[in-house]
Amino acid sequence: MNRPSAWKPSLLLAVASLACGGCGDSASGGGVTLGSEQKGIATYYDAKGDGNCSFDRGGDLMVAAMSPDHYDDSAACGACVDIVGPKGNVRVRIVDSCPDCEKDHLDLSREAFAKVAEMKDGRVDITWTPVSCDVAGPVQYRFKEGSNPWWTAIQVRNHRLPIQKLEWKRGGGDWKALKRESYNYFVTGDGVGEGSFQVRVTASDGQQLTDTLAEVLDGKTVDGAEQFAPQK
Repeated sequence: MNRPSAWKPSLLLAVASLACGGCGDSASGGGVTLGSEQKGIATYYDAKGDGNCSFDRGGDLMVAAMSPDHYDDSAACGACVDIVGPKGNVRVRIVDSCPDCEKDHLDLSREAFAKVAEMKDGRVDITWTPVSCDVAGPVQYRFKEGSNPWWTAIQVRNHRLPIQKLEWKRGGGDWKALKRESYNYFVTGDGVGEGSFQVRVTASDGQQLTDTLAEVLDGKTVDGAEQFAPQK
């Protein structure tokens, strides 16, 4: 991954339900703990908004990359972090991994770094705290390009809390976990079959949402019915 200048040294739904299990005072997910303040450093790179999390390029560029420890094989994707630096503060969304970053090092977009420090400084001390995201509307499900009834990859988007798990089932069958890949899609190599099926997404604090999706839609994004409650 090219991180140049800053381094010094360097739809279809039918039913939805909301439940909460194991909800505590803080939530651990994606190598981050909501509400837990960390001390670290910030640098910047030429972020485009997509990154290893496979989000869409462009849009809101208040984004950042995390070290492998915190990225945790994509479990941090979509999480939000409040950052305080020598110049000010900013809230960013995690969209990328930073393989060369040490544990508490965040690599910010240029736009985000400019909110917390002078660009000329390049590398600064910060404090950062994972928080609930300010999102509007329900969670969304994105089908990866090439998805079909016999090979299905689904990404959860627009979520207020980090995502812990995604499961699926058909009819009265048992819930089956989809495998989380490092590029932030949940995948089943056998597919989910034709027609409607249910998905159940679990947040880092145990909250669950269940939706019925009408079918696999190659490269499309569909809305769920509900959103996770903010972590307090």
